[in-house]
Amino acid sequence: MLPTFITIAVIAGVIVLWIISTQRRLVVLDENISNAMSQIGVQLSSRFDALTALLDLTKGYAKHESETLIETIKSRRSVITAKSTPDDVLRQEGVISEALGRISMVTEQYPDLKANQNYIKTVDAVQTFENMVRTSRLIYNDSVTKLNREIRMFPVSVISGMLGFRQRDYLEEQAARADMPSMK
Repeated sequence: MLPTFITIAVIAGVIVLWIISTQRRLVVLDENISNAMSQIGVQLSSRFDALTALLDLTKGYAKHESETLIETIKSRRSVITAKSTPDDVLRQEGVISEALGRISMVTEQYPDLKANQNYIKTVDAVQTFENMVRTSRLIYNDSVTKLNREIRMFPVSVISGMLGFRQRDYLEEQAARADMPSMK
């Protein structure tokens, strides 16, 4: 009777330790995703700031257009946090793409603006933040892949739902971004 009890206790202990280990591993993967989404938010916010500076530079050339665009951006801008969804990111990138397209139209009308050194530096800053967002998107999608793979594989798939973990969505590339006009 005692050896049977010890065997059952050891098996139960191993199962409990495996569940604890699995939960900890899933938490790490989930936190990596939240961190990557937060990084995207920081970079999108910086990109919005650079975009606003770009709009300020266009004010002298197309005052009404710039003011309208600034108001549109302010009203449609939201903060991307760790709890944001890929759809939230796509909406914010859509606002940025629309604004960049409209700024590009203004700069086509005013060649002096395109030659302005402050304009060139600000466009470079916008592009730098765009590259940072791309890198963070890759990190986010890689983190999502790791979590989703772990959740779907047996035996973790048996308990992942009970532990409150679910598959996450990937950040998809916007089709309209491929058609984005050059700002230079």
